[in-house]
Amino acid sequence: MATKADKRSASYRQIESGTERAKPILHQNAREIQPYGKIAKLPIALDEKVCAASAENLNQVLADTMTLRDLYKKHHWQVAGHTFYQLHLLFDKHHDEQDELVDVIAERIQLLGAISLAMAADIAETTIIPRPPRGREEVPVQLSRLLEAHEIILKEARTMAAQADEAEDDGTNDLLVSNVIRSNELQVWFLAEHLVDVPVVHADNAKAAASGR
Repeated sequence: MATKADKRSASYRQIESGTERAKPILHQNAREIQPYGKIAKLPIALDEKVCAASAENLNQVLADTMTLRDLYKKHHWQVAGHTFYQLHLLFDKHHDEQDELVDVIAERIQLLGAISLAMAADIAETTIIPRPPRGREEVPVQLSRLLEAHEIILKEARTMAAQADEAEDDGTNDLLVSNVIRSNELQVWFLAEHLVDVPVVHADNAKAAASGR
C-alpha cells in the first residue's frame, strides 16, 4: 500500500515532468576562466605589459575609491550635530558620485583585459586608506578623515596618470584625470569649506572695526 509520502513524491514527479531543460543547474563548480592578475588581451592597440601595468594601478585606485565610497556612507549614517541635515545629504551625494567612479574604473580594468577587484575582503586587503573606528566620531574628525582619504587617492591618481601618459595609454590617463582627479578635487572643496572657522551667529565685530570696515 502506497504511503502519503510515496503519493506526494509521485505527484511532484508528474508536476515536474517535461521541465528538465527549463530547470536551473545549481551548485556548479569549475576552474576560473581567467585568474586574477592575468591579461586576456583585447584588440585595443595597447601592449600587454602596458595593459597589465595600468590594470594594477587602477585596481589600487579602485580599492581606495570603494573604501572612500563606503566611508562616506558610514559618515552619512553617523553624522550628528547642528549641521546634520546638510552633511547627511552631502555625504550621500558624494557617496553616489564615488560609486559612479567605482563602476567606471572597474570597467576600464576589464577592457584592458584584466580582472577588477570586487569583494569586500579583497578591497580591505588592498586599500591604503586607514580603517576608521566602528563608532561615531565628531563632525570635524569625520571631515578630516574624508579629506585625508581624498588626498591619498589624488596623490596616487596623479602619479598613475603620468605613468599612463608615458606609456601612451590615453584611455587610462583620461579616466584618471577627467574622472578621478577632477571629481575628488571638487569633493575636497565642498568638504574643506565646512572646516573654516567662521562664527555661525554673528560676525567678528572687533576684527571688522580694527580693519576699518
